[in-house]
Amino acid sequence: MIDWSALGKLGFGAGSIGNLYRAMTDEAAAETVCAAWSAGLRYFDTAPHYGFGLSEKRLGATLPGLDPDERAIVSTKVGRRLDPVPGKDLGQLRQGFVSPEPVESFFDYSYDSIMRSYEASRKRLRRDRIDILYCHDIGRFAHGDDHPARFAEFMNGGYKAMRELRDGGAVGAIGLGVNEYQVCEEVMAEGDIDVVLLAGRYTLLEQDSLSTFLPLCEARDVRIVLGGPYNSGILAKGVRGRAVGHYNYEPAPAKIVERVGAIEDVCDAHGVPMIAAALQFPLAHPQVVSVIPGMNSPRQVQAAIDLMAVAIPPALWADLKDKRLIRADAPVPHD
Repeated sequence: MIDWSALGKLGFGAGSIGNLYRAMTDEAAAETVCAAWSAGLRYFDTAPHYGFGLSEKRLGATLPGLDPDERAIVSTKVGRRLDPVPGKDLGQLRQGFVSPEPVESFFDYSYDSIMRSYEASRKRLRRDRIDILYCHDIGRFAHGDDHPARFAEFMNGGYKAMRELRDGGAVGAIGLGVNEYQVCEEVMAEGDIDVVLLAGRYTLLEQDSLSTFLPLCEARDVRIVLGGPYNSGILAKGVRGRAVGHYNYEPAPAKIVERVGAIEDVCDAHGVPMIAAALQFPLAHPQVVSVIPGMNSPRQVQAAIDLMAVAIPPALWADLKDKRLIRADAPVPHD
């Protein structure tokens, strides 16, 4: 079982220390993890896909020295196996990472793959157990027309493996790490999960998940860890610059740019950085236990700490609702 309060409101998303989009040294990765620990962060999320094992290795090399009693809450993911890729140029960007690891990730939701993935992750992380195990990127967002076959593969194989690991005490909780909430509803119609790591989909920019998914989570006592609070960066950088902001990992369409601009205007009127409002907003929902922005340096760790401390007047949230920029039924801080 997991003490959800132990995660803390702010967690550490470890994709960046897997060399997401650009290389960083082992020393820089260790400094970033140490800065997060020193700042009081106790929840660290990673995945085999992040640098093809590199993120897990770097956490495994650093966390034990900070946390010999395994007091941290560590989550990782299954659903992608790591296979050798002979002849690849390891200095080039591959699946979003610049990794020296001579492998790449391939989707596999079978029972045996999930069991092997769990053991391999535990060894890379150098931990006796893994606290939270997520199934990585199941759903139409990742698989398109292949979703029905992948979903069946997971429910008939991988899900059973995850249940066995949880029920046997090897992991404390199981769930999904996804970019969509619809597949979570599909899984919950057939099985039992404890938590969802939801990338985006409940942010200052979009709250459609309030209609069915979040009420379902309340009814089933499923907790939410909110990843991607900045919607691929557009809520962090805003739309005032010359470059087109990104949303859902792509250049933002005009309607998104217009909506973000309107949100930014309200935040500016109240003297609040939009990025601070974006980071704090999801935590007002009772099912959201932690928010995990990516952090690639001690400076970014401190910036996230500072953003969490920004005082946001209730009038800002009221104005956003009055202008229909956030849903009227969205919980907001200070409710």
